[in-house]
Amino acid sequence: MPRLNVRQPNRLEKQGVTTENTVKRYVVLDTETTGMPVTDGHRIIEIGCVELLGRRLTGRHFHVYLNPDREIDEGAIAVHGITNEYVADKPRFREVADEFYEFIKGAQLIIHNAAFDVGFINNEFALLGQSERADVSDYCSVLDTLMMARERHPGQRNSLDALCKRYGVDNSNRELHGALLDSEILADVYLAMTGGQTNLSLAGDGADGDGSGRQQATPIRRLDPARPRTRVIRASEEELAAHMARLAVIEKSAGGPSLWAQLEKSPE
Repeated sequence: MPRLNVRQPNRLEKQGVTTENTVKRYVVLDTETTGMPVTDGHRIIEIGCVELLGRRLTGRHFHVYLNPDREIDEGAIAVHGITNEYVADKPRFREVADEFYEFIKGAQLIIHNAAFDVGFINNEFALLGQSERADVSDYCSVLDTLMMARERHPGQRNSLDALCKRYGVDNSNRELHGALLDSEILADVYLAMTGGQTNLSLAGDGADGDGSGRQQATPIRRLDPARPRTRVIRASEEELAAHMARLAVIEKSAGGPSLWAQLEKSPE
């Protein structure tokens, strides 16, 4: 897989101006997929993009649901709510590939955990045999807001939801993941991150219970030896699939393996 060329914006670009003194065009992008990883044959089922010129939303957007020609994982459905029945009559990627390419070509893409989405986009073009489009970084520059957030807020949670809370961006409509809604929210987050705001809300963002930075003392509770035997309830196949899909979302937002996944892989 080609190495992803991701960089941070310079001072002028943060103001929406290029070094040629022209207004810069950004496309804020998100995807939803049948599952992960892409190397297991998973496909894109939704693409959502919104356009920024300089630092203004233009109202132009690209949004499409896609028939992936494969089943959507049950766990993925639990995350984004897109069902096999819903996408059955939707276009294939090949039917929208040209329009999508023209929309993003030459723009700076703003993506949260860009490697995930770009990997899937590259794969879709590669499956069509369009090698000239199978590396997004050949015709777009890519700005990863997850990398930017990690530099600005090291050691803190930097998921999209966490950034919304930190920068005061309303995400109350985000009950399920959706590509267009997430791209609109990410556009607001990006503008807030690069707009010089300093009134940050860190409540509930760290590991400490009261947000004060102090560890809270917890009294030790001794167990009664005569207590009833604990009943063990094992997860169903559907619950396990939903659990794995939730881990996939966490890992996408975090840009790396979750602690849970690492513990599951560790030897006993």
